[in-house]
Amino acid sequence: MPVSYPFLLVDAFTQTALSGNPCAVVFDADELSAETMQKVAREFNQSETVFVRRSPTADFGLRYFTPAEELPLAGHPTIAAVTALIYAGRLPLAGIHTTLQLELQEGPIQIDVLAPGGQKPTHVVMTQRRPVFGAVHEPEVVMPFFGLTPDDLYPGALIQTVSTGTPQLMALLRNHDALRRATPPEPVAFRKYRASSDFFSSHLFCLGGATKAGHTFARHFGVPPDTIEDPVTGSATGGMAAYLWHYRYLDSLNFVAEQGHWLNRPGTVQVSVRGSHESIEMVQIGGTAVVVAVGTMRI
Repeated sequence: MPVSYPFLLVDAFTQTALSGNPCAVVFDADELSAETMQKVAREFNQSETVFVRRSPTADFGLRYFTPAEELPLAGHPTIAAVTALIYAGRLPLAGIHTTLQLELQEGPIQIDVLAPGGQKPTHVVMTQRRPVFGAVHEPEVVMPFFGLTPDDLYPGALIQTVSTGTPQLMALLRNHDALRRATPPEPVAFRKYRASSDFFSSHLFCLGGATKAGHTFARHFGVPPDTIEDPVTGSATGGMAAYLWHYRYLDSLNFVAEQGHWLNRPGTVQVSVRGSHESIEMVQIGGTAVVVAVGTMRI
């Protein structure tokens, strides 16, 4: 007999439906195997699908899958899942500020929900893992993958893997022109390079937002069957924040990251860093989300 699983489609890091980054949120996924969750993620074919489960140690458990693989941590699906839980009445709010714990593969993370009216959340904040700085990559090797040259890097900037939960390749570009000229990497060659390195996907960014409200602007590239270009990324934005603060490219611990505008899916991420340049204690990313569809999956 088929079993029914409620699901919602949620646009994260936006207040407007059909913008930001879409995500499928599947409830009651406790009995689904990893193999089945991977197949479901391929069926939804979003950049990520998040599965909500019971947890013996936290308020809820989450597992994240792209169409190709499972991730230890993901940003926009977390914002989407919390928004979906509130929308469905599964997460009652405790007034203007609700704090909860989510169990991920590598331990719990804290979520803060701000709802000034006590009813509708205006901001969901995710505290990511303490940043880890990984391998430094050669510009002469990496930049051609994106149709760029080492001169397109910001002067003196390193290309480095940074993780606040999921390792991402970070490349600070010289300006918006270089970012616009970047192209998705050729899948076979880039997949081979990635397999020999320490990152999941690549995050190219520059200083200055797409609008006057933003402080950074970014593009995020993957390889098929994953999304070739992700509209608005949460985990990579956390790694980018750690990179920018560590290397002193930012003057403020709080800033606005923008992404997706050139894909006609504009998104905004509120970012906070805590700690010194040399010893970052935490990175928080936050935003809003909009439920655009509610349904039932039968498998």
